[in-house]
This record gives sequence, C-alpha cells and structure tokens, in this order.
Amino acid sequence: MNEDLSQGPDVSVVVIVYNDEARLPTAVDSVLRQTLRSVEVVIVDDHSTDGSYEVAQDLARRHPGRVSAHRLDENSGGCGAPRNHGIRQARGTYVLFLDSDDVLERNACRNMLEAAETTGADLVSGLCVRVHVDARSGKEVKWYPWLYTRTRTLESISELPDLLVFDTLSTNKCYRRAFLLEQGLEFPVGIHYEDLLFSAQAYVAARRITLIPNRVYDWNVVDKGTTRSISNRRAEIANFAHRMEIHRRVDRLLADRGLAELKFCKDVKFLKHDLVLHLRDLPFRDASYREEFAGIARAYLESLDRAALDEVEPVHAICAYLLRRSDWDNLLPAVDTLTNRDKISSPLVERDGRVYWCARHLDDGDAAERALARHVLDVTELGHHTKSLEKMFLRNVLTGYEASAGTVRLTGRIVNPLGVVPPGARLTGELEFAARRKGVRLQTFRFPVRTLRHEGESLAWEASADLARGLRPLGVVDAVWDVRLRLGVDGVRTTTRLTACEPGLAVGDAPVRPRLTRLVAGRVTPEVSARGHLAFRVLTREKVDELVVRGVRGTPGRLVKSGYRKARAARKKLTSGPTKIRIYHEVFSRLPVKKRLVVFESHLGRQYSDSPKALYEEMRRQDLDFEAVWSYAGAGPAGFPADATLVRRWSLPYLKALARAEFWIDNQSYPLKLTKRPRTTYLQTWHGSALKRMGFDEPEWKLRSRAAQEEQQRVLDRFDRFLIRSEHDVRTLARAFRLKERTLLRVGYPRNDELVRAGRLEEETGRRERGPLAAELGIPDDRAVLLYAPTFRHRGGKRRRFELPFDVERFADEFGDRYVLLVRSHYLDHVVLPPSVRGRVLDVSAHHDVTPLLALADGLITDYSSVMFDYALLGRPMFFFAYDYEEYVHEGRGTYFDLLERAPGPVVRTEEELYVALASLDEQAVKYEEARKGFVAEFGEYDKGTAARSVVDEFFAHWRRA
Repeated sequence: MNEDLSQGPDVSVVVIVYNDEARLPTAVDSVLRQTLRSVEVVIVDDHSTDGSYEVAQDLARRHPGRVSAHRLDENSGGCGAPRNHGIRQARGTYVLFLDSDDVLERNACRNMLEAAETTGADLVSGLCVRVHVDARSGKEVKWYPWLYTRTRTLESISELPDLLVFDTLSTNKCYRRAFLLEQGLEFPVGIHYEDLLFSAQAYVAARRITLIPNRVYDWNVVDKGTTRSISNRRAEIANFAHRMEIHRRVDRLLADRGLAELKFCKDVKFLKHDLVLHLRDLPFRDASYREEFAGIARAYLESLDRAALDEVEPVHAICAYLLRRSDWDNLLPAVDTLTNRDKISSPLVERDGRVYWCARHLDDGDAAERALARHVLDVTELGHHTKSLEKMFLRNVLTGYEASAGTVRLTGRIVNPLGVVPPGARLTGELEFAARRKGVRLQTFRFPVRTLRHEGESLAWEASADLARGLRPLGVVDAVWDVRLRLGVDGVRTTTRLTACEPGLAVGDAPVRPRLTRLVAGRVTPEVSARGHLAFRVLTREKVDELVVRGVRGTPGRLVKSGYRKARAARKKLTSGPTKIRIYHEVFSRLPVKKRLVVFESHLGRQYSDSPKALYEEMRRQDLDFEAVWSYAGAGPAGFPADATLVRRWSLPYLKALARAEFWIDNQSYPLKLTKRPRTTYLQTWHGSALKRMGFDEPEWKLRSRAAQEEQQRVLDRFDRFLIRSEHDVRTLARAFRLKERTLLRVGYPRNDELVRAGRLEEETGRRERGPLAAELGIPDDRAVLLYAPTFRHRGGKRRRFELPFDVERFADEFGDRYVLLVRSHYLDHVVLPPSVRGRVLDVSAHHDVTPLLALADGLITDYSSVMFDYALLGRPMFFFAYDYEEYVHEGRGTYFDLLERAPGPVVRTEEELYVALASLDEQAVKYEEARKGFVAEFGEYDKGTAARSVVDEFFAHWRRA
C-alpha cells in the first residue's frame, strides 16, 4: 500500500455536496480519520446556494494534498454530474463515493483496498448500514445483510443475481479507477435513480467482484426531516417517470448482454419492491395523478416476463395486473391489502369452484388474456373462503365525513366477502376512539352506530360521534386517537379500521373537552395514518406546546423519560426467557411439591390430544382425586377441557405449576432448560414409533460437541418412565435417547386403546360403527372415508401452507361419488382447499386429536408419518404415497427400516399410481391382510387396549376416592 500521497493515493473518496454546509465536515472527517492513510478527499459541490463550497475550500486549505474542492458551474439537480466530475479529478488507484450527509466506517478504505488487491477485483462491495440518527433507540438496519455474511469473489454477476437485484447502491463500493475509465462508466445525468443504472453497468462489466462482510458505509437517515431525499419524493410524478426510465435502461443493458436470468430476477424484485413503493401512495393521490401514473407504468408492465407474476405474493401480482388494466375500482382495494396484509378488501367472487379477487376481466379479451386474468386474480390459495367472520379483518372505507358543532358524522361501507354476512343477520356496531400509545391503552370512548344496512357485497353504515361531549382527552400524552368500528353479526364480533382513501374527504375540526381543561387543548383534527386509516390529532395550545417541549427537553422531562425507559426495560427483563427460567429455579422450585398436582401437555401445548389426553380422561373416568393443569399455546385454549386449570405455556403460572407438580405427563418435551425436581415424576408417553432416525441416531447430533450432547442427555434423563409399544421402540427410540432399561414401561400407547377396541369390535361383529363424528362432518352414509395424514417436512422452521402433492380437484372429480377425503395436515402445517371440492374433501386439521379421525377412516393415505403404526391396529387398508422418497430418506436423517420393503400396503410414487391403488379398497384390504397383521405384531405388540388403565393403576390407584 502506498502511504505517500505524493506518489498518488491508493484511494480517492469523492464527496458530493449540495446545500449541506453543516454536515459536510463530518463526512470529510470520516475519510481523513481512516486507518488507511493513503486516501484523498475530492469534494464536488453541485453549485450550492449556501456556504457548502466555502466550507469545502476551507477544508482543502486546512488539509493540503489530502483534500481538494471543486464546484460545478451550474446545479445539475442530481448526484450523477458531481460524481462524474469527481471521477475525472480523482488521482487514486481506487475510487469510492460518499454523500455529504453520510460517513465511512473507520476501516472501510483499508478493508476494501486489501480485498481488491488480494483478489484482483474490479469492484469490491461491503455492508451498508442505515443509521436512523433521530431515533432515540439508536436504530440501525443492515442493508441486505445476507449478501455480506462472508468474503467471496464472483467471476460474474450471474453467480449471484441477488447482488444486482437488491444492492443497487454505488456508495458501499470501491471501484478500480482504471476499470471505470476503460469501460467508460459514468452516472447518467439529468435523471434520478442514477445508482441503479451505474451499479448495474459496473456489475455487468466487472471481470471480478469481491464481497466482504465488513461494515463500510453508514447511511444516515433522518426520519423526521423536513426535506425529503430525491428517491422519497414520490408525490412528484416525475419521480416515478425517472424510475421507469432507469429500469428500461437497465433492461436494455441486460438484454444486450444476453443476461435473461438477471432480467427475470429484476422483474420479480420490481413487482415486490419498486412498484410497491409507489402503489402504496396511490390512495393519497388525485385522479389526474393516478391516470398519469398508470400511463407511465402500463408500457413497462407489458415488458415484464409474465412468469414473474408467479414468483410474488398474490396481492403483488393482482395490483400489477389491475394497474395495467387501469381498473381503479378493484386496484385501490388491492392496494389497501398490499399495505395492510391481513385485510380482506374485496367482496371476492366464487366461480367454477375457485375464488377470485373480482369478477371483472375473467371473461375479457382473447383466450390468452382471459387465462392470464383467471390465473392472476385467483386467490383461492389464500383461504379467505375458509375463514369465519371473527377471524376476518375487513376493509371499511369511509364514504362521508362532516364536522359540525362538535359532532362528527361519518358514513362508510364494509366489504362483505363471499357473503360471509347473510342478508337476514342481526347487525350491531359501535365506533371506538382509542388513544394511540405503544403498549399501553390509556383511554377508550365509544359511540353507537345508528344505521347498518346489508347491501349484498357490502354493509353500509352511518354514525354520529359527539366529540365535544364524549371524547375527553388529557390533551398532552394522548395526542393521537385511532378510530375503529366494532361490528357484530348475530353476536359474532370483528373489528375494522376506517380507510380514508379519497383525498380531501376527512376535513373539519371538532371541539373537545380535555380533562386538563381547554387551556391545554380545545380541538381535534382528522388525519390519515401511513396505512390509510382515519385518526384524530389533538390540537394543543401553542403555549402548552412550548411548555411541553421545554419540559420534555429539560431536566424534569429527562428524569421522566429515564424512569419510563428503566421501567420498560425492567418489565422486558422480567418477562424474558432467562428471567423466567431463573424464577422457576430460584423461586418456584423452593416451594413445596404439591401432592396430587398433575401437569399435562400435548405437542408443546398446541393440542388437547394423544396419550396425555387418554390418561387424563381415564383418571377422570376412575374418579381420582387430583388437581389437573393443562398447558396451551397460542391465543386461547379452545378445545381444552373445562374441568382442568388451563395455563399458557411459558407463563409464570405454567412454570409455577411445573415446579410444584407431583407428576409431569406429556408426549414431546417440557421446556428444555427446566430442571425436574427429584420428587416430581415425569411420565413421557412419546408421540409415535419411529421410522425416521431420532435423537443421537440423527447425523446432526453425532456431529455436535460433547458439551451439546451432554446437555441434550440431561434433558432426556428427566424422563422417569417412557412408554413403549413394541420392542422396535426399545431398539430405536430407547437406544437413540440412551434411556435406561428401568425407565421403559411396556404397556402400549394410551391413545391407541380406542383403536384396539374399535378393531376388535369390528372383527367380532363384522360391522363398523362410525359414531357421531361422521355426522358432525356431514359425511353421507354411502361414502367411504379416506384419511390423508402426511408427516411434517422441514421448510425453515415456520408454520406455513402445505402444498398437497396431488391435484385435489381431480381427486374429487374422480372419486367424489365413492369417497370423502379427510385431509389432516401436521400441526406445524396448514392446508387450504378450494371451494370446488366442498363436501368431497374436508380439511380436518383443526381437530386436536387424530385418533377419532383414524377410527372413522375406512382407509389411510400417508407417507412416512408415525400414524401408520397406529392405524395398522384397525386392520384396514393403508396406502403410502412416497412421492419424494429418495429426498426424504437419503437427503434427510435416514430411516430405521426400508419402507419400500416393509410397508403393509402399496407404496406409490406418482399421482397416477395412487389413483390406481385407490380404485378398490376391498381388493387392497384382502391383498395386504397378512402384511398388516405382521406389521402390528412387530410394531404394536404391547398395544392391547389397556394402556391407559395400566398406567393409572400403577401410578395413581391410591388416589381413588373412598
């Protein structure tokens, strides 16, 4: 590295400035203080009207040889011209760009230079961090950090399309100056968003690109600034026009270089990000702006690869399509959903068993256009048709606003998707004004909705709110009031927000009576939130504002804010996981163990099901004297027993119950870091025999450190007894968990007692009793029942929609007159069925317990799920749809036996093979009868129908009431 600038600097940092005299010295100082000394600063002033150029000249005088100052003859209106001038003035081997309101990280130049010299890269890029300088919390957001997790060198941008698509900044990069000159790379002038084109040109031209994980650039963001950056001036239609022109130029560049894959990736990003930025503002723009916007966008949208629509969320594709068609009636509601993702903004329409965003366009144009409309507007997979009213967030658009003499009169229209609100329903409503306060609801005032009318696709409403009498703000800490309409339909309630999408509609102040007298505040004025919802702001007196500001900034304010922050931090710490664990061990575990207290849990609190449920119900059936606690996860304990104490998993009452319990009973695992007390007995029922490898037999566990393995063993050693249903469990689960022989309880699974009894009764009588569940599900007597119950597939650890591996509509068409198919997804998955299969295919995933569903089914379709071992007890046909067998077995964690050889039913790999196998249940029942018996003998030898009674007799018999 050259430390002598007389020989020419290693790095030139071009600092551009326009009317920013106050911040320019800080930016320049961040360059002068670099740990790499061979750095020059080239300041280029874009003909400022303040003292920026004079500041630049002074910096040059104070740092001769290191800082130079230059000024353009006239203002260019953008960043391109001053940067281009800086490139021409630079003397360094490498060039960086810095804006006057940002700073370089202290080691940025050294790290980027070393990477360039080591790898021979034309371009080095590092991590940019957005620093919100006016945020009290010191908020920092890394700019696409997944691109910078490690050092890597690319021979072509095609190796990492995300780099071109997402990191379009020019300022977090170091360029070989000779490379820029050889390629003739300059920023476009006279147009905004110049970074997008310059970065794309540099990426494409670079012979080698190196990425480093180091922080190099701090992008200072002032959230409350009065002057918006050029890219944030979206109210100006020219802003959007410039963005579109830049995108067209980038597209031509990629097309000329034959980089179709990069163009496709950029199309997807445009739909997901660039277009969305402008679409969200459309509700706040007038009709002329919208029409001009659509005219600019339409031609560009036509140029996008239609396949890109399949790579974005449905609402993104819908908005793009409706914008192309200039369908404002349906687009503006779609934009509302784009901004508020859970909101249902359209009445929707069902056609041919599918659900569409709107009916318009489905039959327009030629065959290709109709096919595109039906494809894009199809929202069946979102599952709106499966939601009940209380789970819907409905669009409520404000249609009228009038303020007079302290009373605000409002009218609106609530969307009625798919007629979820029937014409004859009893409708009630009230407006709720709630003070906006993060984490705290200070006050709430309600006003009745006097009129609610059913109008088919919507509900019209009218209400008057006497704010002068009924709204009593304090006037200082409750400055903003959000408005909601709480709708009741036959006693079922849902909450809506008031969408104000017509510019200038909500205008007119209203007087109020603050609790701190009118000297504090006397009026409220309507405003629209960033998400488009109506709110009201309290207008405080000027002198009060001055006092409040002085108090907030002065010593009293600092003390109050400091106390509040400390209290909030203390509360957060008290409710944190480590604190709860400490409370469990240091407080609750010192309390005496409570005799006859039993804590039950199934599948981490998600269900009332499985063997814990069977044991609980057997204990109730025997009328034992005990105190039962059931844990539940999620929003509420729906479906859990009413005769037990219910506690939310990980709550303090939950931890206290576990610490004091005489027995723990669950089928998976209580929280791993909780130590079981010696006087507590842990009955681990487990949740199924094993096909796939478990515990220490899993490859990933074998690779973990000794400390990690020892920690896992301590968790497993908490089990006092472990239920076993066959010697296969001993050879697999018990060995994989390194359980001692004395821990094993060979009694079978309590959950399977019901199945054993059902199978035995059927064999003895020759009849199958369906029971009440068939009627509850509406299954006709002349239809056989098939249950599809697949296992869980890991997809990043999130609960997400499960894609059925066969065409469910085709299944219904081929077998709907013979079978009713029950779909039971894993509890970590969820499935959406189209309306076209109603009555023929049913989603039963919401049923807590799978056992009654197994007992109901005439045949089981599964893959690798442990339900195969349970269902075999019934002696009924089983079908194994192993469409991804090689991937699951060989690329996953492996299996204990080869399902292809041992399955007690046909193993099929394709949808066609599945349909052939399902053609005759009777034939399959006979063909695999002996195989099923052998399967049960090997994997269910201890399931005799008495497991629950055996466990209760052994551990709880002395609790029987006298």
